[in-house]
Amino acid sequence: MANPSKAKGTAWESLWTAYIRERHNPSAHRNVQMGSKDIGDVAGYYLHAAELKAEKTITLSDYIAQANREAVHAGQPFGCAVVKRRMKGVADGYVVRDVATDVRLMNRLRDAETLLEMHAPKAWAYHLNRHEGEAA
Repeated sequence: MANPSKAKGTAWESLWTAYIRERHNPSAHRNVQMGSKDIGDVAGYYLHAAELKAEKTITLSDYIAQANREAVHAGQPFGCAVVKRRMKGVADGYVVRDVATDVRLMNRLRDAETLLEMHAPKAWAYHLNRHEGEAA
């Protein structure tokens, strides 16, 4: 690949996609770029259009605006920027959303867990047990 920046971005997208496939969704995949109607770099990160960035200079406001636009194009309720942390592995990167998006996500999670607890107590107990001990 002639462009070193593009090669670095492609490598980051590939590493992150492999990480998500292994730990979240086996069918996650990199998207084809679609210009002004781009739908994010990776599909399969639950409810999110993920915009991946591996740049020396980080501009979160631009990344988040782009992720939110691409979430609309992708028909996803949430956009997030996935930013590579220099000299670190995938698990040490950052997933970034604006506060409004994060509050909508947390409200949705809270409401879903409340419904699960009310209507399926055994599933609720399984859910809590399954996620107990995960890193904070």
